Amino acid sequence: MLDRLTLQRLRDLPIEQVAERVGLHVERHKSLCPFHDDHRPSLTFHARSNTFRCFSCGARGGPIDLVMRRLGMSFPEACRWLDGGVRIDPLPLSRPRPREEAYKPFDAARYARFFEHPWLSDPARQFLFQERRLDPRVVAWCRLTSWTDRHGTHWLQTPYYDTNMRLVGLQNRNLDYKKSAPAEAQTTARATSSEPMVQPRFRFPQGSRCGLYNQPVLLRLRPGEPLWITEGCSDCWAMLSSGHKAVAIPSATTLHDAEVRLLLDLHDRLSTPFHMYPDADAPGERLFLQLRDLLPGLVHHHLPPGCKDFSDYYLSINKIEKSS
Repeated sequence: MLDRLTLQRLRDLPIEQVAERVGLHVERHKSLCPFHDDHRPSLTFHARSNTFRCFSCGARGGPIDLVMRRLGMSFPEACRWLDGGVRIDPLPLSRPRPREEAYKPFDAARYARFFEHPWLSDPARQFLFQERRLDPRVVAWCRLTSWTDRHGTHWLQTPYYDTNMRLVGLQNRNLDYKKSAPAEAQTTARATSSEPMVQPRFRFPQGSRCGLYNQPVLLRLRPGEPLWITEGCSDCWAMLSSGHKAVAIPSATTLHDAEVRLLLDLHDRLSTPFHMYPDADAPGERLFLQLRDLLPGLVHHHLPPGCKDFSDYYLSINKIEKSS
């Protein structure tokens, strides 16, 4: 039976130590956020309040919340895990607080119909075809769609399917997000204004499993055909638009064992070689090293000077071809 002292002790466990225990690399009180497609560390740890917060996707909470979200556990399971396997039952509360509620599984039936007939708004077309210069066939293959919320914010929806074409998660990307705005302003409502809260860059429905992206392409690989590993959906779209088969793995720690086995099976069964253009920064190189331990013979390719990721490289090539 969980007593108040035990519960408080678990909540007082140093948040950064808990983050390291669940597989996050913490540096200068930050890490890559495992709850969205994160290329730059946006998950911040606050020692004074012993909490974490992501200013991109809005994830936040304390040590127990972090374990629940990162490991997909219920509240009592997370407490047992933090307590070293000792059986702990949750303290009955007359009014459960949201941070202690178990996370519900992803409701695929609720969202699947949105991708049956994808629709792209003008801002979505601007982003995909003019800014990113993607091949329309790639956009159709990935079933990208869009919507506008009641505040007028434009969103791009990216579905995540498994190899059986079952919807397992989705990512909402804020097309109106301004990178130049202060991070705090992106997630905090104005205290004295009736204007709506500025939305985060990414939002994920509860229970979304966004690990290995573009799994259906694995069924189209021929023996010996290369598979390109990218760091995010945008890089994956660019690689697909370049004519290569590609998947996205934003973080090695977000990969499920079944997804790792799926890739290893390709290597064993089809002799699939793995290739990667890591982002031109420390997190990108660190991801490559982590994935190299999982994927046999992962080949490192260097980006040209001035390109921070493969999307940049793709755009630079595209501009040269258009001007010639």
